[in-house]
Amino acid sequence: MELDDVVLYQDDSGNTTMMSERVSGLASSIYREFERLIGKYDEDVVKELMPLVVAVLENLDSVFSVNQEHEVELELLKEDNEQLVTQYEREKALRKHAEEVSLH
Repeated sequence: MELDDVVLYQDDSGNTTMMSERVSGLASSIYREFERLIGKYDEDVVKELMPLVVAVLENLDSVFSVNQEHEVELELLKEDNEQLVTQYEREKALRKHAEEVSLH
């Protein structure tokens, strides 16, 4: 990824954050549309809308980031669950075998 394509913004705690590719693409499209509107009419057309759109994009990026973290956590939990089920089935089979041996 080239630095020219990176969109940075300042989050609520004052940290500079790199915007996700997905949201950055949306931001670029919206920016081009704002430029078109400014060129056709005047900057007053988007002056009050721009900060609202920027805030929405920043919030969208934040939610997108949290969602990705949850997806990673979910995947790890699924793997843990699979391991626990496998271990349970193995122990269940060993216990059954041990009971059969003790009965004979």
